[in-house]
Amino acid sequence: MTDTAAVAVLSDIHGVAPALEAVLAEPDVRAARTVVLVGDLLSGPLPRETLALLRGLGDRAVWLRGNGERELAASHGDPAAPVPDTVTPWAARQLDPADAAYLAALPADVTLDVPGLGPVLFCHATPRDDTEMMLVDSRPERFAEVMAGVPAKVRTVVCGHTHMPFVRIVHGRLVVNPGSIGMPYGRDGAHWALLGPGGGAVTLRRTPYDREAACARIVAESGFPEAAAWAEEYVRRTYSAEEALAVFGPLDGR
Repeated sequence: MTDTAAVAVLSDIHGVAPALEAVLAEPDVRAARTVVLVGDLLSGPLPRETLALLRGLGDRAVWLRGNGERELAASHGDPAAPVPDTVTPWAARQLDPADAAYLAALPADVTLDVPGLGPVLFCHATPRDDTEMMLVDSRPERFAEVMAGVPAKVRTVVCGHTHMPFVRIVHGRLVVNPGSIGMPYGRDGAHWALLGPGGGAVTLRRTPYDREAACARIVAESGFPEAAAWAEEYVRRTYSAEEALAVFGPLDGR
């Protein structure tokens, strides 16, 4: 039985519209009271299609700005702005000026009252920065550092950015990462999370979808010159959690 008071959390879609379509078709997402979008939504091969799907959520959607939105908006305004990859400036050119302005104006975080969990802070990477690394195996001191400014009443923090799902209790606070819908690390499929009022349940979810068909669609519909290689690396292939931790680990101050 679906819970209409639940909150679905979607993160790091990266313009992979077929993966997003599969998640949006999930009964629990369709029934959720609120869908929180915690950033890095459009910077990928199908940005316009992904934007249209997310806008279809209407007033249920709570949009947050990740580093992807910040970089897209900057690149749209200044093609020479520094960006981390080749897909970002291309995706920025696919957006209307009003779209870029909307992304730039999004908040970096939001605190919502979730039944069973109380005040929950949602952000992209950490509560203080949109590119900081906070990993499942980060030291407790790291969690204390990046969450030093979070109000004591907030006992749950939901973040994205690293594309690796986890749930961890640190210093009495629950930390949740839903993983990535479009570029998952660890296991394939589209990853997201559901926060429910039943005792404050937090459920990490994984939605399988046809990755071969998704790659074919990206190549056929994207227009991004490197679409085939991008789809091969990030959709057909799934980097392991161990590979990701080897790259990200040194960036969390350990």
